[in-house]
Amino acid sequence: MNAFKSAIIAAAAITVAGAANAQTITGAGASFPAPVYAKWADAYKTKTNTSVNYQSIGSGGGVKQIKAKTVTFGASDAPLKKEDLDQAGLVQFPTVIGGVVPVINVEGIESGAIVLDGETLANIYLGEVKTWNDPAIAKLNPNVKLPSTAIAVVRRSDGSGTTFLFTDYLSQVNPNFKSKIGAATAVEWPVGLGAKGNEGVANTVSQTQGAIGYVEYAYAKQNKMAHANMMNQAGKNVAPTAAAFEAAAGSADWKSAPGNYLVLTNQPGDASWPITGATFILMHKQPQDAKASAEALKFFEWAYSAEGDKLASDLDYVALPDNVTTDMQAMWKAEIKTAN
Repeated sequence: MNAFKSAIIAAAAITVAGAANAQTITGAGASFPAPVYAKWADAYKTKTNTSVNYQSIGSGGGVKQIKAKTVTFGASDAPLKKEDLDQAGLVQFPTVIGGVVPVINVEGIESGAIVLDGETLANIYLGEVKTWNDPAIAKLNPNVKLPSTAIAVVRRSDGSGTTFLFTDYLSQVNPNFKSKIGAATAVEWPVGLGAKGNEGVANTVSQTQGAIGYVEYAYAKQNKMAHANMMNQAGKNVAPTAAAFEAAAGSADWKSAPGNYLVLTNQPGDASWPITGATFILMHKQPQDAKASAEALKFFEWAYSAEGDKLASDLDYVALPDNVTTDMQAMWKAEIKTAN
């Protein structure tokens, strides 16, 4: 056999071996962390030849799919309470922290040029504040020339952890909102255009004059969308930044959170962004495919590394502290039965 044929056969053998060794991990759920999961998946594929097939279908869909055992992991920004986890045989753990941001499309109003407080934002979503020059908005922005443009409210149409964080915050700061709408992944909105996923809300706001919507900050940043600042619990005007999300998460006590159920909205502190939250992974304690679960945990172990943290911070997500990731990995070993 000549050298040329030998080289071809050797190359073919390597290709076949590589294909045989390739792994695919399946996940579905929250759109809130989808940008960072996509970045992680690309980098991890290059590094290990393992593919992570993540479908951004909303937190409600992620919970349904992991309970139905159609994916290796589900993802939700609305954490499940311990009793719900126990009933379904699941564990949950956080991956990153981010912020939900009001994005706007108002002619003449640049990003960060106006500020809203929780009460006024809630009244917009109740349909009670209807124009951009409403006295409630004007009072917060005395030095801004506000147009009389009608406010086009945009909200999620699917089960959404982003909606949970948004409505949880608005329910804390506006009693009327709490009694009429409440906090949940899916609510009965009295007004607005429905859109699916953070992607859908971002697109609808971008295409609608006078619109306001709510998205995870990475979507605002990637789509170069204008946002409103917020008045936080301390009465301070804050902009959505990784530092503001980190400030809100600074007092998070994961050790005292049963089943890692922890919501970070409306946290104290001058620098805290008021609509901050962690996003969570859901996995079975006794998975049908123990090998796939082992591969998924290898992926999340890598995501917790310095390399994964850097990719998250590039998108303005906040990485978890090392002591928290260490505790989460110990929990995996204790509670999730894998091939390893």
